[in-house]
Amino acid sequence: MKAGLAFDDWDLPAAPVAGAGDESVVQRTDSALPPVEAGQKRVVNGQADVNQLAPFKYPWAWSFFLNANRNHWTPLEISMAQDVHDYQHALTPAERHVFENVLAYLTTSDILAMRNIGLAVMEKMSAPELQIYQARQVYEEALHTWTYQHCIETLGLDQREIYNRYRVVPEIHAKIALANRRLHGVLQSGRPLTDRDALHEFAMAYLFFAAVFEGCWFYNGFSPVFALQRRGLMKGAAEQLQYIMRDEVLHCAFGIRVVRQLLEEENLALDPQALRQMWDEAEAAEAAYAGYILRQPILGYNAGLHVEQFRYVANRRARQVGLDEPFPGAGNVLPWLDEQANLRKEKNFFETRVTEYQSGGALAWE
Repeated sequence: MKAGLAFDDWDLPAAPVAGAGDESVVQRTDSALPPVEAGQKRVVNGQADVNQLAPFKYPWAWSFFLNANRNHWTPLEISMAQDVHDYQHALTPAERHVFENVLAYLTTSDILAMRNIGLAVMEKMSAPELQIYQARQVYEEALHTWTYQHCIETLGLDQREIYNRYRVVPEIHAKIALANRRLHGVLQSGRPLTDRDALHEFAMAYLFFAAVFEGCWFYNGFSPVFALQRRGLMKGAAEQLQYIMRDEVLHCAFGIRVVRQLLEEENLALDPQALRQMWDEAEAAEAAYAGYILRQPILGYNAGLHVEQFRYVANRRARQVGLDEPFPGAGNVLPWLDEQANLRKEKNFFETRVTEYQSGGALAWE
């Protein structure tokens, strides 16, 4: 760029003049494409134009996108001054152990979720209204990672040590390794989903991601910090997790809706043995993780409560997909957990439609 010149003064090549006799400049065609019909769209293997948003076949997906954008927030809106004092002076060693390891697990998990949706799932969706919500989801996973980093920086934690715990702590690493293995069916790019075996593997992987990884592990994973919040500790960090949890409510609900749609469109039945193995592996990994982070119980919370609540939430996710409960009889031992996802206390967002989101900066938490 020349000093002192405006954009209009840049030396740019002259634009060709249409109709000046150079046929290479303007390419004409007499062909046309047929209009897209909503019925041509499919979750995967669709034949409609993936670049044409409307007409919608899945208007509910567009509603998810609109609702997600009404829930905009950043971690900088929430004061953590009291958290710094709590962490340094009020938490017991056992409570610091719980808090730090919850952060250590979440930092890696949300990056994994971001990459899974952005690099794997989106490119397999053949309806743009599905992709556009997932694009918002990618942003939200990055926002969540920023939130954990904001907490780590504000509290002055050793970043290298915290971020490496998923590699060096076996119980944290096991959950991440299981997620990577389970999501392999989503991450594959060379196998066409017209193959029924590949389609079943994809459906199982996406079910794991929506119902277990986000619907159980994330949803249940915030509860140790919420247990501290209920005693007046780490309230700023916990409030940020409440914002994240509301995002995860939509992520889980959207993913389950997509799985149900996929099974219906493709006339696909999930293998009962594969489902049983999925739930058992997820429970075993969660139990080992709970045993580590809660090796010493904290006031009002212990590993047994954590695992039982995982089973209860897993039953709910299975029912939402239309599957048999994997852990019949599991009890709702943390009845206050659902309240953490509520914008107002009278509504459970996992069981009702989300209609009242507003800007995060305007929210008043009770």
